[in-house]
Amino acid sequence: MFPHDRGSIALVSYTGDENAREIKEALDKVIADEDSHENWESLVTKASELEGGVNKHSSPAAIALVRHVYDCFLAKFPLFFGYWHKYADMEFGIGGTETAEMVYERGVAAIPISVDLWTQYCNFKMTTSHDNDVIRDLFERALGFVELDFLAAPLWTKYVEFEERINETARVTKVYERMIHIPMYNGSRSYETFRTLLASRPLDEVTDPKTLQQCTEKITKDPQNAGRSELEIERLVRAELDAHYYQLYCSVNEQVHKRWTFENSIKRPYFHVTDLDDAELVNWRSYLDFEESEGDEKRIMYLYERALVCCALYEEFWLRYARWLYAQGKNEDARIVYMRASCIFVPIAQPTVRLHWARFEEELGYISIARDIHIAMLDQLPEHVETMLSLAGLERRHEGVPAAIQRLEEYINETSPSIGAQLTAEQARLLWQCAGDADGARNVFKERYSRYTASSEFWTAYLNFEIMQPSSDPEEAHTRIKEVYDSMRKHGGFSPTALKDLTKIYTNYLLDRGGKKAAEEYMQLDKELNGARQLLHKPAEGASTASKPRQ
Repeated sequence: MFPHDRGSIALVSYTGDENAREIKEALDKVIADEDSHENWESLVTKASELEGGVNKHSSPAAIALVRHVYDCFLAKFPLFFGYWHKYADMEFGIGGTETAEMVYERGVAAIPISVDLWTQYCNFKMTTSHDNDVIRDLFERALGFVELDFLAAPLWTKYVEFEERINETARVTKVYERMIHIPMYNGSRSYETFRTLLASRPLDEVTDPKTLQQCTEKITKDPQNAGRSELEIERLVRAELDAHYYQLYCSVNEQVHKRWTFENSIKRPYFHVTDLDDAELVNWRSYLDFEESEGDEKRIMYLYERALVCCALYEEFWLRYARWLYAQGKNEDARIVYMRASCIFVPIAQPTVRLHWARFEEELGYISIARDIHIAMLDQLPEHVETMLSLAGLERRHEGVPAAIQRLEEYINETSPSIGAQLTAEQARLLWQCAGDADGARNVFKERYSRYTASSEFWTAYLNFEIMQPSSDPEEAHTRIKEVYDSMRKHGGFSPTALKDLTKIYTNYLLDRGGKKAAEEYMQLDKELNGARQLLHKPAEGASTASKPRQ
């Protein structure tokens, strides 16, 4: 089977003749930059338009190309519900109902809370299937995923349309009765329609058996209704049901009003690769805060899923969702969220969520998985220092300090001097703070400083290390620390700004812990680094130095 993961587009080729050069150029652009949605969109369009629009009469080369392109594109951007619909529509023209349905199934698996995609799928099923039970089952499956969506009305409306089309009035009534329980946009229209049905349809159609029994008992047990006819009792029961559902409507409408401000501020309720406005990000944060405060776990999870469609490229929302799930004891759900974020949606340039995933797995005792996550990250980001340090920390916690130092040594030998300097400083820190071997740490600094003379990170760590060593002899400590500072100035070759920053560490030490001559040394260094600037232009010999009057 043709692979459709990252990089698989490089395996796609087009063997046809029509527009071969344009297709090759479009493929090359995508291969060069797989993160460019613009390049993908151009490729999908060019492939789809081959031979006047790919269909069952198109050449095998064109059909194979457009399928591979759509598959690779939607593996990269699975939340573009509109493209799933386009793909299914195109597949219907190529392979018929069965292949189109397979695309829809893949689409709703990739984005199961898409009201639009489910509505399109159900509409497709209504037009291609004659089995009403199968169609109804699809509607029920769709509602199992999206019935809590504030904007789910189009799917409910399509469900009503289906039941009306086959003259299932009793089922229409049941659908409306379900709708009015859920806070959603334009819910008042559903309520008004339901009230009309409530007044005319049989009682067992308009409500559930439990509610009907309660209302009937309330009416029949009222002494004032003794002796009333069956028709009068039914009229009173309908009035009681009407009052019951009016109370329900008021309660649901209150929930709608609570959410209306948040919903009204969502200007882009779908996924796109372009950045969201800051105001929308703030709104999603506030909306999640609100829903969490309401405490309905099902609604909280659904809102997170909605937010992660719009904010799929923002790792903060994935982290927040995973943390919330973990706090609820839903470890497997949290793991799935971490996996979705790391393997599909969040760009590798935002590595924080992957590091959190590794720590999550470590906490659950899956050390090898945590290690593999780090290694996979470094395959994509081979010079990401934070990941290297995090992996060394993992090794230290579970294999000991020598294993952590060895892991760092491997990366020191493979990376640039600027990164090696930071990793070497971490080796020294591990020896000093975790193994209690200050002499060993000092030897690391002394043996390696000639490699990293230009690294401010290395010298900062070296200075701080010596400054923080306990000593009962202030003069001995000063000599040792000054030796590091002098060596830094002699070998470093830093810019004036960098030198000032490094010197500040040393001068702070002089003021905080220096002896009687500390102020003298401090002032000398201050003069050298911060003294008055020389005049840029000396006056020409013989020229007057008197100030000229302003013109």
